[in-house]
Amino acid sequence: MVAGRRELLGFASAGLLAYAVDLGLFTLLRGPAGLGPLTAKALSFVAGCSVAYAGNALGTYRHTRPRGLRPYAVFCAVNAAGAAVQLLCLAVSHYGLGLTSQRADTVSGAGIGMALATLLRFWGTRTLVFPAGDSPRGRTGSWTGTSGGRVGTWTG
Repeated sequence: MVAGRRELLGFASAGLLAYAVDLGLFTLLRGPAGLGPLTAKALSFVAGCSVAYAGNALGTYRHTRPRGLRPYAVFCAVNAAGAAVQLLCLAVSHYGLGLTSQRADTVSGAGIGMALATLLRFWGTRTLVFPAGDSPRGRTGSWTGTSGGRVGTWTG
């Protein structure tokens, strides 16, 4: 169970940094840069996604990381699905409900949308991108390290 908490903490740490990049850039692009809400969110997403992949690949899942372009492509697809959730929340709030202030856009896109997207991203990242059975040594099984799994995360 300790390794499971380490995975969650590592994923959350990478995600928190990515979230800060996403939120900061979205706020800058939406406010002073004057971009529309969907354009600003799309650009901030790309930056946040890159930070999240680096944190997970080099930290949280570094011992189970598959090699090649496939994991990055799948990670991008999982995060695109998460981005679609975020954009849908933003579009419904901004265009459907008429909540057009910068604060409303931030709450719906970077708050509610991010929370829902994070659930999807965690499942997809651990299940599709960095599955426990794809460790560099080809081991599969438990979290203990004796028969494979996610051991040695950057959080402990």
